[in-house]
Amino acid sequence: MEKLQFKTNINCGNCVSKVSPFLNQVEEIENWKVDTSIPEKILTVEGEDLSSDKIKEVVESAGFEIATYLAS
Repeated sequence: MEKLQFKTNINCGNCVSKVSPFLNQVEEIENWKVDTSIPEKILTVEGEDLSSDKIKEVVESAGFEIATYLAS
């Protein structure tokens, strides 16, 4: 299973509920979560044959900012 991480501005439960239907419609995503307790608001996505561009497009269409996150 692949795992991708993104820095977002999804910062609360309401934001998570707003983006949920968008991420849940992506067939390649098996699991996803947003860590709203850290400043970077990291979205972690797990699945098969994930497309970083597609995930960015979906999150942006929900009205949020997203950028690839490279953990140090």
